Amino acid sequence: MKLSVKDLQLQSQRVFIRVDFNVPIKDGKVGDDSRIKASLPTIQYAIEHGARVILASHLGRPKGQRVDKYSLRPVVEHLSQLMGKQIAFVEDCVGAPAEKAVAALADGDVLLLQNLRFRPEEEKNDDGFSQQLASLCDVYVNDAFGTAHRAHASTVGITRHVSKAAAGFLMEKELEYLGRVITDPEHPFVAILGGAKVSDKIPVINALIDRGVDKLLIGGAMAYTFLKAEGFTVGKSLVEDSMLQTALEIKKRAEEKGIQFLVPTDHQVVDSYEPVKGEKIVTKTIPIEFTNIGLVGMDVGVETVGHFASALADARTIIWNGPMGVFEEPPFDEGTVGVAKAVAEAADRGATVIVGGGDSVSAVSRAGVADRITHISTGGGATLEFLSGDELPGVAALSDK
Repeated sequence: MKLSVKDLQLQSQRVFIRVDFNVPIKDGKVGDDSRIKASLPTIQYAIEHGARVILASHLGRPKGQRVDKYSLRPVVEHLSQLMGKQIAFVEDCVGAPAEKAVAALADGDVLLLQNLRFRPEEEKNDDGFSQQLASLCDVYVNDAFGTAHRAHASTVGITRHVSKAAAGFLMEKELEYLGRVITDPEHPFVAILGGAKVSDKIPVINALIDRGVDKLLIGGAMAYTFLKAEGFTVGKSLVEDSMLQTALEIKKRAEEKGIQFLVPTDHQVVDSYEPVKGEKIVTKTIPIEFTNIGLVGMDVGVETVGHFASALADARTIIWNGPMGVFEEPPFDEGTVGVAKAVAEAADRGATVIVGGGDSVSAVSRAGVADRITHISTGGGATLEFLSGDELPGVAALSDK
């Protein structure tokens, strides 16, 4: 067991909380604040216990440069509104300005540092930079599960230079729910995997097969690699030709273990995918076997959503990662939204439903069912690596109880 924020003495202590505020910013405003809201319980707890709170996060991929569009300033404005109190902000994460801003904090105050990735040393896990971050605080809390699979200065390096490194409430919740899926899932256990590439999901699929998943439901563009491997014509749909043999081996391994392996039976297709502004996309839904050479598959069809929903009917544990189609372009979000509604109905029946990965999380929000899901994971890559059985550097670095 890792040390929890609840195990720390916080009164009048400078508490460095690594949060995940890597949120979409549009026209200088926060687009989706679910990650910010997910970190509030830990921040509020620290404030209530008299801590001097220093928040640190990355945003986007500025590659060690100061890039205006990746500034955390819009985030601090949004956070101040959410918390109903003014959150201080400083235009750097280390050095004299940061030290001065931290020194000005009183008990219960909150400061957000500027984007950690404006400094190239962050992603290099540079020891000197880690020491500079650690010098700002008395104790460290990691509540950024979404970055726990990265060994960066603010997730790993800093822990070598602080007396105590604890998990925040969000980190604890992630480890509890995902840990249960790995060690002791209630059966029938169903995994729904989507997204573009089979290659991204191979470690997870293999781990799920080894851990006794009962049903594997494959959607998204990665399904075309499995379909083509089985001899179907998939037209101009996205396929990883280098993965065809691997796809066959995965399916064979699953079937040998008695795992039900479902791929789409129908899909939404277009003649070509070159959307012209103002022109309605002409789409049709056809059975997979009727796909001709010129067509491009964009989303699973209604029949497939029905088959997937039926496969969830008796499920007790469901994990879903990855969209069923080109989710960001309506009408190709219909399959993903359909699956979102089906998993919510399973949760209503008492199944433990865990949804992870940006698009799947957006889908449950868009379908209006987010509040019915047992656990929405804030990690994309971190969730996948954890489910694959890999130890996450950001978790391993925390102090043991």
